[in-house]
Amino acid sequence: MSFAAEPASAPAAASSNLATLTIARLDADLVAMAVVTGEHDRDFVTIGGSRIHEFQHEPRWWRVTVDRRVEAVDVPQLVVQTPHQNRIEVWSPGRMLPVLRSLVGPDADPRFSTRGLVVSLPEGVDAGESIYLRVHSHSAVPMPVTIESLGNVHRADLVHVAWRTVLLAGLTLLAILALGFWIGIGERSYAYLMLTLLAQAGFFAASGGEFQMLPGIAENVGGDPRLPRLFALIAALSSLVFLVHYLDLRMRQATLTRVLTACGLVFGLLTLATLVSATRWIAVTANLVLMLATAVVLVAAVLGCLQRHRPAYFLLLSWLPMMALLLVRTGEVLGIWAGPSWLIHAFPATFVLSGLVIMIGLSDTLQQLRRDRDHASRLATFDGLTGAMSRPAIEARLLACVEESHHSGLPLSVVFFDIDKFKRINDDYGHGVGDGCLKIIVLRTRNRLRTYDLFGRWGGDEVLVLLPDTRLEEAIGVAENLRSAVNCRPLSINGHVLDASLSLGVAELAPGESASELLERADAALYASKSAGRDRVSGGSPVLPKRVASA
Repeated sequence: MSFAAEPASAPAAASSNLATLTIARLDADLVAMAVVTGEHDRDFVTIGGSRIHEFQHEPRWWRVTVDRRVEAVDVPQLVVQTPHQNRIEVWSPGRMLPVLRSLVGPDADPRFSTRGLVVSLPEGVDAGESIYLRVHSHSAVPMPVTIESLGNVHRADLVHVAWRTVLLAGLTLLAILALGFWIGIGERSYAYLMLTLLAQAGFFAASGGEFQMLPGIAENVGGDPRLPRLFALIAALSSLVFLVHYLDLRMRQATLTRVLTACGLVFGLLTLATLVSATRWIAVTANLVLMLATAVVLVAAVLGCLQRHRPAYFLLLSWLPMMALLLVRTGEVLGIWAGPSWLIHAFPATFVLSGLVIMIGLSDTLQQLRRDRDHASRLATFDGLTGAMSRPAIEARLLACVEESHHSGLPLSVVFFDIDKFKRINDDYGHGVGDGCLKIIVLRTRNRLRTYDLFGRWGGDEVLVLLPDTRLEEAIGVAENLRSAVNCRPLSINGHVLDASLSLGVAELAPGESASELLERADAALYASKSAGRDRVSGGSPVLPKRVASA
């Protein structure tokens, strides 16, 4: 975004020029009657092209000369495009008094769009005849000058209004979406993006003249040259904050972050200065700082891409078209070259494209965060070795099942088992074989359960199985099925063939019983299986003595 101004008009090529124009400039602000009567025509300096390009704030005279007769029947109109907040006084043939024109304020002409300043030439213009313009400039943006028929002016206005509607509506819609995501998700990046988009929309509306549709604003501050500059500074400052946060530069590029922080401080100071002054050095300084900040951000994005940081890819994708057109536009503002006619719409359109791509990039970042969160949640829910539920997860499900059973009156049983002589397997064959043994046994037993049964590793080789809507007798049958799934055939692990068996304890939830009491009875039943010789199932009665020693 250039702090000088923003392209706002329709392309000159889009409308038919009724004559070839020669533009000349007078470097002194002389008395109007002496200029318009031709006394100083020899002092005008002819410039190439058909654009008024003003670099100073003081009023200056320009002369527009036609090469052939422009007939009154064509209803000719003098059009000065992309005027932004500049104001012109026009002396046309046959008029003794000037016509004053600006995009906002009392000199605005509501019959035409903000594409340009339009002055009627009701008597036409003879070949070689001149039109004199006194330009009060607040912007260095080139202003193409054309003489068009009224019909072509209206057609070009329609095209201009369509483009400007898409531009401002696009930025506003993206800002509303960012606001919604910020409120709904609480991610600060969306707040910074929303502020950037709103400031960009404000800049385009202030410099392009759309504020004329808001009478209160147009009358009070619409013509103030500080307004678009203020929006531009806010957009630059908020975008820097957003980019530092979005690219995670504080953690990844501390040096570049310090440079961007310094640029942000300068933008903040220039914003305060803009509130009290409209001097051009503010715009010059802001543009220089903006160029530095842009270069630093692009370096950060390239480094991020080399580090395979996904947000950096989205930033480059969104910024490269904008930066390319900004380079062309800056050269045009500086008078180095004349940009193509389509640039005046393509350049602001890249801001909408950039906002859209960044919005997608933010959504991608949130999706990645969600995937990481889900992965972390899975790691917390499931045991990494066996794939069974982790102890915190199965313990939480036990509490929930107990509460649900008491509330609904449906039965609940649990099976608590461990692997017989598992410590000896680890001691004789190593922990690698022990881990393999545990994984195979978990796989065999879990495959014997119903889809709604819950299976979790309690710790070491101990496993807890929750059997909703299951009575004790049926649960004992399930436990026998689990036992036979393991001892039916040996385990083959890393070239070792092992015999394995389970000791299992079963208990059914009693009325008013807590989860810990239920688990204690199942554990006692497991201990009874161990004491009875292992490889067996024991069912816990509603009342059992507490276990004293571990098997």
